[in-house]
Amino acid sequence: MELFRTRTHVDFMSRRWIFLGVSALLIVASIAVFLVRGLNYSIDFTGGTLVELAFSKTPDLGTVRGTLAQAGFHDAVVQTFGGDRDLLIRLRTVPGESSAVGNKILQVFQKDQMKYPDVQLRRTEYVGPEVGKELRNKGVMALIIVTLGILIYVGFRFEWRFAVGGVLAMLHDPILVVGFFAISQEEFSLTVIAALLVIMGYSLNDTVVVFDRMREDLRTSRSGDVAQIFNVAINETLSRTVITSFITFMVALSLFLFGGPVIHGFATALLIGVVVGTYSSIFVASPIALWLGLKREHVLKRQFISAKDRNDGATL
Repeated sequence: MELFRTRTHVDFMSRRWIFLGVSALLIVASIAVFLVRGLNYSIDFTGGTLVELAFSKTPDLGTVRGTLAQAGFHDAVVQTFGGDRDLLIRLRTVPGESSAVGNKILQVFQKDQMKYPDVQLRRTEYVGPEVGKELRNKGVMALIIVTLGILIYVGFRFEWRFAVGGVLAMLHDPILVVGFFAISQEEFSLTVIAALLVIMGYSLNDTVVVFDRMREDLRTSRSGDVAQIFNVAINETLSRTVITSFITFMVALSLFLFGGPVIHGFATALLIGVVVGTYSSIFVASPIALWLGLKREHVLKRQFISAKDRNDGATL
């Protein structure tokens, strides 16, 4: 599938310092805003009250959220729990208010017997911030483990200058997404951490495709400097990159528009991540590898060593 009928000849590398400078400024700004303003953590991390309700018929989640918002519970998180008729409602509260909040929510639904007949309160439970802190630590640990795993994988597959460029470009994307959440103060939940992991994988996949083409062009081309070969490789994969990013963006946009409030944070992070991930695979990863002094000899030497290892193994 080719988006462009004729091969493009965009000179990406001549503007690499501009793009690297813009990325550096955005990263510094994102970290600064995060340190100054912090994140608007959801109930997953801050703790609160869990209220489990049982309905006699399957309730509509959107209607339930609207009913709670009209009653003053604007920050309530509603999700199914167990069966379709059981709902788990989470709210920000303090320990002493837990039982009172559970009864208040039950009364809200009992007032409208036509819409919510025979509602029962199953349990009311307070979850302290210690649980949220543990979840936050596990989320950070998951990001660190994924980063280390990807670093090992890329280090084995590519020359180390390629590997460093790919990993730094991959880290570039979640930092900017976190910066957006710090600026906008949108709720930062466990689904957002899941989106960050998805973004890291998506960004690396995009970068590996471009790097593969660069490596092949470096091995086969005997003329032109590395920057020119990088330009050729990026232009050769540009149709694939644009098509893949556009389709992924449209899927994320559909989740954002029609997915509802439960996955709103996930969809928002994914929308931003697709854009910055595409940007970093073209304008960040390759310039970093070039800045680190990548030459054709480095790729050819690695190819020679790999071929020698294979021949030695065949001899044995």
